[in-house]
Amino acid sequence: MAHLTVLISCKDKQGIIASTTNCVAENQGNIVYIDQHVDVHEKVFFMRIECAFKHQDSAFRFQEQFEQGSVKRFQMDYEITSDAHKPVMALMVSKYDHCLYDLLGRYRSGEMDVEIPLIISNHKDLEPIADAFKIPFHHIPVRSENKKEAEDQQLELLHSHSVDFIVLARYMQIVSKKFLTDFKNSVINIHHSFLPAFPGAKPYHSAYKRGVKVIGATSHYVTEDLDEGPIIEQDVVHVDHAHSIDDLIIKGRDLEKIVLARAIKKHLKRKVMVYNNKTIVFK
Repeated sequence: MAHLTVLISCKDKQGIIASTTNCVAENQGNIVYIDQHVDVHEKVFFMRIECAFKHQDSAFRFQEQFEQGSVKRFQMDYEITSDAHKPVMALMVSKYDHCLYDLLGRYRSGEMDVEIPLIISNHKDLEPIADAFKIPFHHIPVRSENKKEAEDQQLELLHSHSVDFIVLARYMQIVSKKFLTDFKNSVINIHHSFLPAFPGAKPYHSAYKRGVKVIGATSHYVTEDLDEGPIIEQDVVHVDHAHSIDDLIIKGRDLEKIVLARAIKKHLKRKVMVYNNKTIVFK
């Protein structure tokens, strides 16, 4: 049994769904999931299909016929992925440990069907956590005078392990244009949702002084514009005057863990499409 996930985007025209689904049927495939969306302002069509084929040969024939037919006819941008490939995820961290512990716990329990061949950090603080989960830890110090050389080392490691995507699990460094070119829409970040209202090193202290009533977390793909990449997942939790700064920090970090995990799962299931610095997130 071969299982494929197909993501499609193109100018909205009549016949796109019929052309694609007929191609699946003609190759003895069965559609197990289908969802579509039309951006009425941009007149762009988006679709996600999961289809199952009894034999790998049928899946190959479908892909070939689809590329020669529907893709050319509708000038589609498309992506086809197979469940036979287990995604390879790298983690990058600094000193905060809450997201790292959470993700590695989900990984060990089988909640996330990925391979994690390495963890990269600009500090040594979290190496014992990596050791406890038996994942290789690579300490690459990053300073203003060696930033390019450090990033070259990081990229060499990532490519040598055939990494598909990277999670910045509270990695407190800005990545370069070169880095993002190598991993376009494949670097996922998490931050509190106070930006840009409460930027800086102590956002929860600023929020506490302002008397906020909600705190939140945002997970997004990283772009050159700091913390302004396409948003994958967000959530908030209510707070009030009785909550201390420590309460806000605890609630915020709990929310960061949950939102980051949700974003990663959606990315893994190929449920996210990026268009014009926004995302279409299929259910």
